[in-house]
Amino acid sequence: MGGRFDIVNWRSQDFLSGDSLSQQQESFSPRVGIVYQPIGAISLYASYSKSFLPPQFVTFEEISQPERGTQYEVGIKTDLSEQLAATLAFYDLTRSNVSTSDPNNPLRSIQVGKQRSRGIELDLSGEILPGWNIIGGYALTDTEVIEDNTFEVGNQFANVPKHSASLWTTYEIQSGSLQGLGFGVGIFYVGDRQGDLDNTFELPSYLRTDAAIFYERERFRAAVNFKNLFDVDYFESALNQNNVYPGDPFVVQGTISWQF
Repeated sequence: MGGRFDIVNWRSQDFLSGDSLSQQQESFSPRVGIVYQPIGAISLYASYSKSFLPPQFVTFEEISQPERGTQYEVGIKTDLSEQLAATLAFYDLTRSNVSTSDPNNPLRSIQVGKQRSRGIELDLSGEILPGWNIIGGYALTDTEVIEDNTFEVGNQFANVPKHSASLWTTYEIQSGSLQGLGFGVGIFYVGDRQGDLDNTFELPSYLRTDAAIFYERERFRAAVNFKNLFDVDYFESALNQNNVYPGDPFVVQGTISWQF
């Protein structure tokens, strides 16, 4: 069990007229969680929490309201074997006073009424064989506006796909003169999603492939990462119809590190 108490003071002043606007906002955010382990390999959990985020924009005419959220989550964590673990989670998150782009003025932000996001997340990770590791996940996300004076109730969130998945695997040579040399490859899928909260256009789904070559020995590590290996054209996100951001093309990044 835990909790947090926030006190936020805002003051906006017009130096030409001398007028000022001030406001104090307070909130208590509780957090409660419980874990039950019926057998050694399985853990059941549930949690409840509330959140408070201070205003993100302030003008002389108006001080925006803080964003507030309520989240419920239940799930199960299990060891499928000594090498493989999985987590399955169900969550429901409701937020109010969320700041978003004004559909009538892209340079201005407005606060919507209430938004709800709920879904299922499945994660899988482990070492299948010595040196061979995998990390995978799938998410089913259902989003909607549930109360608003600007956007239509039932609209989906911007830039949030209903389906997304990823699978990343690496293998590191365990012995011999090439010990420490490793290779990795991963695929990332992002489904169709809305481009704005008004749901006037849609961003298409995409499948991106990444890869890596790395070498580790004691405190030394060097790696070359390849993002978007096949140079796929895709859209990463959108702010509105006039601001749609493409994903990175084929990128090569090299890193060298030494741990002291």
